[in-house]
Amino acid sequence: MKDIIFIVGPTALGKTEISYHLARQISAQIVSCDSMLIYREPQIITSKPPSYMLDGVKHCFVGSIPVADSYSVFDYCKKAFEVISELSAKGEPVVVCGGSGLYVKAILDGIIKGPARDQNLRNTLLQRAELKGKQYLYEELKKVDPKTAEKISISDLKRIIRALEVYYTTGIPISAKRQKTTGLWGKFPVKVFGLRARRENMYSRINKRVDLMFEQGAVAEVRKLLKLDLSITAEKIIGIGEIEKFLNGTISQEQALDEMKKNTRNFAKRQVTWFKKDSRIEWIDIDELSPQQLAGDILKRIKK
Repeated sequence: MKDIIFIVGPTALGKTEISYHLARQISAQIVSCDSMLIYREPQIITSKPPSYMLDGVKHCFVGSIPVADSYSVFDYCKKAFEVISELSAKGEPVVVCGGSGLYVKAILDGIIKGPARDQNLRNTLLQRAELKGKQYLYEELKKVDPKTAEKISISDLKRIIRALEVYYTTGIPISAKRQKTTGLWGKFPVKVFGLRARRENMYSRINKRVDLMFEQGAVAEVRKLLKLDLSITAEKIIGIGEIEKFLNGTISQEQALDEMKKNTRNFAKRQVTWFKKDSRIEWIDIDELSPQQLAGDILKRIKK
């Protein structure tokens, strides 16, 4: 089996281009690990790989479903695990590329399929929190699932309610369910490389990318997208909400541009925080190197 190579990190650092050059050198397929690239219609605001990349290297999970479809991390994990496992078993190289931290973790470590939403139970828990405070629900979680409570902030009401929902509908804590999950890690040869840059460089790259999106027609693209039946997950694509406000006359185009830059920078900060916690990642500083040089650097590290 050949190593399965992961290239992860925050947005706008060149993961797509680096993965493309690396995949060309080792004759690999690219498996996208981006929760928004999965959608077919958006091209500009999702920074979809250009046609020469899609033609030059086979990409999986890019433009696979319409924006009308909802898509969950469980859906992705199940299919991506099957694709990667099959390719790896054949001895075909795989490059997994993306910045969706939860998707990366799901492939590496597996993910539980929890029970369906119980809206009545959720409403009851939410009312309890409103009457007695988040602390009350958090203490309740500590009693039934202390391991999960340790990993959740007392202010994260959404996750507290979900953990209690899983426990009360199945009788099994989420922490116990997670112990049964398995992913690629430990079963296949995996190497994870993370891209990082100085903060000012990362922010500059983000600002330039958003400027380019507007130059390429992001406003016209979002106008078309808003005429479609967008799923809840597709609505979360950065750019849709900001540009919609401009189209509705709530803010100016310049304000929409600035909001999109700010929200993308905040997203990148969350990505950095997420990936920093994973000790399996081998970090590469990208500030002074071109995508081709970085692909070559990763190739040298793989061969060590």
